[in-house]
Amino acid sequence: MTNFVLLYTGGGMPESEEESAAVMDAWGAWYGRLGEAIVDGGNPFGQSKSVTDQGEIGEYIISPPVTGYTIIAADSLDEAVAMAKDHPHLNYGGQVSVHETFQM
Repeated sequence: MTNFVLLYTGGGMPESEEESAAVMDAWGAWYGRLGEAIVDGGNPFGQSKSVTDQGEIGEYIISPPVTGYTIIAADSLDEAVAMAKDHPHLNYGGQVSVHETFQM
C-alpha cells in the first residue's frame, strides 16, 4: 500500500445550517466507505502565505487556493483516483487532486 494525499481546491461554503449538516453527513459517509484506507482524515486549511527564494511574498499564489487535505492508502494511483471520484467536495464546485507519496 502507498499513501496518497488528496488536496482540495475551490468549492463553496454551505449557506445554511441544513446545508452544512448535509455536507458533514456526505463527508462522513465518504470516510465510512473508505474505512481503513483513511490514513489521516485531514483538516481544512485557513490563511496561508507563500515563501520563495526571494522571501515571503504574502498571499498564497495557487489559484484556486488549496482548502484542505486527506491522506489515504491505496495499491495504485488509479485506485486512489477511483476512491476520490465520488468525494463530496466535488458536489460543491471543488476539485480533488491526488498525489502519490513515497518513502525517502
